[in-house]
Parts: sequence; structure tokens; C-alpha cells
Amino acid sequence: MAKNSFSRVLGHVLLLVLFCLLLGWVLEQTAWVLVIGLGCYLAWTLRHMSRFYDWLSTHPNEPPPEARGVWGEIFDSIYHLQRRDSKMRSRLQAVIDRIQSSTSALRDAVVMIDSEGHLEWWNHAAERLLGLRTPDDSGQHVANLIRDPRFIEYFERGDFRDPLEIPAPIDLNVQLQYAITRYGPGDRLMVVRDVTRVYNLEQMRKDFVANVSHELRTPLTVVVGYLETLLDMDDELNPRWKRPLQQMQQQASRMQALLQDLLLLARLETSDNPSEEELVDVRPLLEHIRKDAEALSGERGHHITLKIEGNTRLHGIEGELRSAFSNLAFNAVKYTPDQGEVTLHWWSDDKGQHLSVIDNGVGIAPQHINRLTERFYRVDTSRASTTGGTGLGLAIVKHVLLRHQGRLQITSVPERGSTFSCHFPPNRAA
Repeated sequence: MAKNSFSRVLGHVLLLVLFCLLLGWVLEQTAWVLVIGLGCYLAWTLRHMSRFYDWLSTHPNEPPPEARGVWGEIFDSIYHLQRRDSKMRSRLQAVIDRIQSSTSALRDAVVMIDSEGHLEWWNHAAERLLGLRTPDDSGQHVANLIRDPRFIEYFERGDFRDPLEIPAPIDLNVQLQYAITRYGPGDRLMVVRDVTRVYNLEQMRKDFVANVSHELRTPLTVVVGYLETLLDMDDELNPRWKRPLQQMQQQASRMQALLQDLLLLARLETSDNPSEEELVDVRPLLEHIRKDAEALSGERGHHITLKIEGNTRLHGIEGELRSAFSNLAFNAVKYTPDQGEVTLHWWSDDKGQHLSVIDNGVGIAPQHINRLTERFYRVDTSRASTTGGTGLGLAIVKHVLLRHQGRLQITSVPERGSTFSCHFPPNRAA
């Protein structure tokens, strides 16, 4: 269409030039007639350009002015484009209004944040949960309205894979969950949900487990003490009671280990003690764990090796790291056949510091891997009696790594072995 319009304009100009040349030849004033004709055409063009400029400057939303010739075609094209754009904007506005109406009806707060961190739009639930005010807070930085240091760190870090749970800024008794998603050129969509009920139930569960474990600890210690005393009385003990007492002692020891793991897990879930962190050298820690794993193996004859590469100094809590690493090493020994191989491999690179516990044991089917860190989850329930495990080891490992900003990676092939890897970020290195 643009090519045809240009051809028509060029044709009109050529016709005008030919007409002026013919008229000038008749009047014997060719040059003057040509100048006057082209001047009139130029004046006509400048007049329409001026009208076009005035329309753009003063009334761009109104229909363009009327004209004839090529300028009429231009104004008509603009008019049709204007109408099409108006219809499209109306449809888009209707969609936006529907989206805003639907999000306004949500019980969860929805907040749109631009690339600079300023608030652009929010629904009614955001006013109720976050205390935002319309329109006063529009354009304000989100950190000026939600001033909790944990939220500011979460927002500035930019890692939104996991949601953040903190008290509401207007009511500390209300627990909110913040989930942020990126969209567009750096913009963010924040969804805030009231999780107070779930949070309270979780706290009740944690308190119940901790209290019950603590209350059972003392009477169980007494029972174990009496059983040990009875078993030490070999001369006076009836031989018929020796085996039952030994089994009772074994099961009581398992219960003590279970209670110990429950208490440790409850402490990991409820405590927040970054002040206890120190600079830990994992080399002697892993060497000690390797010796303990060899003692656990005993007559089963596992080949346990330790490989250390790179920096071994890590910021953390030594007791918790020892518990996590030993759980992985002892599990590898328990679930690896006699004479099997277990390798503890520590290394560091530009992505952080890592520990892999590698075995050539029975392996784990793929459908079980995602659930291994759940409490009391077992791949094979029959293993409990043979290995003496509590079902809490990997849950403890998971929580220890979370407290150290780490993550657990599990890979396994049935009948070929498993690899449990702990990955710590670079900021944890000394």
C-alpha cells in the first residue's frame, strides 16, 4: 500500500510538472510557470503538514482533519488505525478490569512491584493483610512499607524459589507467607497468604513432640538402668530371663536413639541461633566420622575411604554438621552389603563447598527419592529391625543443611549404589 501511495504521489507531481511545462510553453514563460506550480504544490503540502502537526499537538485522540488527495488517504489511514487501536485498547482494558476484579476478590494479597521495587497495584486483601493504603502508598518502595529485616534480605537477595514466612507488619499474631514471582523486564508479582492456622498447628506439633520426647526420656533412662543392672547379675539371674532381658535392653536402646533424634529434630526446627556459628575445620570432623563408620562396620568389612580436596574451613555449627555428616556415612554402611565400598568425598569450587557420600549398596528406586527426607519414611519397612534406624536421619540432615543455607542432592541406581551430596554456598567458606 505504501508503494502504491508513493507511486500516486510521484505520478501527481509528474503530471503537475508536465502541465506547467505545457502551459509555460504556450505562454512562453516556462520557468515562471513551473516555479509557480511547484510553489503552489509545496504550499498545499505545507498547509496539510501544519494541520497534521496541530492535530497531533492538540487533539490526538479526536479524528484527524479532512483532506483531499494523498493527504486525504493519509488521514483516512490514520483514522482507521485510530479506530482499530481504540477497539483493541477497549478489549485490553476490559480484560484488565476483569483480572483486577477477580484478584480483588481473592483472600490472598496480590501486589505488583516494578523493577525498581516500587508498588504499582494491589488488591483489597493487601490493604487488610499488609496495611497498604490506596492511593497514598502507590509508588512507594516495598521496603519502606514492609520493614522486617528478614523480608528486606529475602527481597534484595532475589532468590524466590522458597517462600518466606514472617509475622504480618500490622499484627504480629498473624503469620504471613510471601511468595514472589518474576515477570516481564524485572517486574515482580508478590502473593501474600495468611498461614496463621497452619503455623499454629505446626508449632503445636513441634511442642508436642519436644515435650513428649523430653517426658519419656527420664523414665526410659530408669528402665535402661535397671535392665543393665539385671544383666550384670549373671550368677543370680535365671538363664531363662537372660534373652528376654537382652531383647528388652536392645529395644530400649532403640527407643533412646529415637527420642534423641526427635529432640534434636525439634531443636533444629524451633531454634534460631546464628550466634553459635563458628569456623569449623571439616577435615578432622570427617576423619573422626570415618573411624566411627569403620567401627560400625566391624566384622562386615566395608572399605571406607576419605578424599579431601580444596578448602575445608566452613562457617557453621560443628555439632549439627557432625550429626548430618555422620547420619549420611552410617546410612551408607548400614545399607551397603558386606565388603562393600563407601567413599566420603569433600571438595570445593567456585560454586561452594560439597560433601558426597558414595556407596555401592542396594540403591533406591526413583519413586522413593523425593520422600526420603520425610520423618519416619522408609523405602522398606523390614529394614527397621535389621538396621536399627529411627527413620529421622535424613530429616535431620535436611534441617541441618537448611540452617546452613545448604541443600541435599540424592542420586541412586537400584542394585548399583547411591550418592548423597551436601552443597554449601560460597559465602559459607572461610
